[in-house]
Amino acid sequence: MLKSAAIVGAGIAGIAAAVRLAVQGYTVDVFEANAYPGGKLSGFEQDGYRFDAGPSLFTMPQLVEELFRLAGRRPEDYFQYIRLDETCRYFWDDGTRLTAWADRDAFAREVETKIGEPAGHLLDHLADSAEKYRITEKLFLERSLHRLSTWLNRDALLGYLNLPKLEVFRTMNAANEKRFAHPKLVQLFNRYATYNGSDPYRTPATMNIIPHLEYNIGAFFPKEGMVGITNSLVRLARELGVRFHFNTRVTGLVTTENRIVGLKTAPANPLSGALEHREETLPFDLVVSNMDIVSTFRKLLPQARQPERILRQPKSSSGLIFYWGIRKEFSELGLHNIFFSSDYRAEFDALFNRQNLSDDPTVYLNITSKHKPDDAPPGCENWFILINAPNNTGQDWDALIDRTRQNVIRKLSRALGTEIAPLIACEALLDPRTIESRTSSAQGALYGNSSNNRFAAFLRHANFSRQFRNLYFVGGSVHPGGGIPLCLQSARIATDLVAERMR
Repeated sequence: MLKSAAIVGAGIAGIAAAVRLAVQGYTVDVFEANAYPGGKLSGFEQDGYRFDAGPSLFTMPQLVEELFRLAGRRPEDYFQYIRLDETCRYFWDDGTRLTAWADRDAFAREVETKIGEPAGHLLDHLADSAEKYRITEKLFLERSLHRLSTWLNRDALLGYLNLPKLEVFRTMNAANEKRFAHPKLVQLFNRYATYNGSDPYRTPATMNIIPHLEYNIGAFFPKEGMVGITNSLVRLARELGVRFHFNTRVTGLVTTENRIVGLKTAPANPLSGALEHREETLPFDLVVSNMDIVSTFRKLLPQARQPERILRQPKSSSGLIFYWGIRKEFSELGLHNIFFSSDYRAEFDALFNRQNLSDDPTVYLNITSKHKPDDAPPGCENWFILINAPNNTGQDWDALIDRTRQNVIRKLSRALGTEIAPLIACEALLDPRTIESRTSSAQGALYGNSSNNRFAAFLRHANFSRQFRNLYFVGGSVHPGGGIPLCLQSARIATDLVAERMR
């Protein structure tokens, strides 16, 4: 008889776990409170403009392709993408502009020509990033950190022997200041701390592995937009027999002494998200939670032993996103653009120490219509504007949003020499409150716990439960962390553990 598995949440990690379990022979049901799959990795249309709702940078496409090959399919039949010639365009208030070319030598020449930073400094930094990744990949990113076998193998030995190279006891900013002569290049590489919602003045320099993904492996663009990742994997999952139940909220997990025996569900109103009264209990042999780990324990397992040390860790930053349809095309802008704050340290002080937004925020601007013209009407662009925001601790968000919107408009108008406000044809908004309500992310944090201390990697929950033998966890709030690549890795780790236990 086939064994049954339930996935709580149709985020990208939940979908990947569903595919992997279906390949293992499980009958799989995925329960999602929203009316759509993907969680943060979703999309929407408004007034003729299409927007990706959440993640906008695509790296490590091999992790997506792996799922199709695992199922015996050709990835290109489901999902297509291009490699980008440039990674990002950078803008500063003093008029300095840099293009981060995908070709490392071209990028190195760019920084030497534009700001006088020796090309060798940049190339050495990217080589160091690659070395850090090589040391940590097999140990930290592909295995559970919570099993003894992980620490007793050749990959672990490589990590032990190269521990000084990881710079665990130095901050990202300190390492970057030591490497680079020009403060603008320090700021440029400090921004990679935000890729896991952390502070470059606190997070360990080990996080300098992050640029390796963009510059040594490459940055890519899915031809159907970022939501194309979700849509292609949902199609694959359905072909494998996975059943998706949308507008269906999981309200609790049913337990015995040391096992999950099923879950409780209730229909959710697709407009308000409110639960209707019909609650149902469904039996399952295995449960995988793609729900935020805090919400999983607090809401689904309130009577279970709570891993308080992990659940109470400081949370990562959140985001404030403006989706603007713009009645103009800007040739000086690319797919990815950054408009830097004049005082980066003050911006992060506001973010993490005062749980506030700086009046001079760094602005990330993504425009998918640069590569997918039908995402906007002719002569127009679809602007996705992300501001790093504190997680939700009860701030007056309406006031913060209004103030920040005006600051962003002034900053972009000044940098582009054009008044932006009259060009906004339509607008939508996502803030920490709505991130929290739509995705069950604790406090609206985008990446679960923050990485603002050297032990952060060990303060994420394991991909399995020690209390319940058939309960597993995937997604950005558990090991190995947030972002599309790490979420996909979490699904691999968890389902590999399932297969190992069932041998």
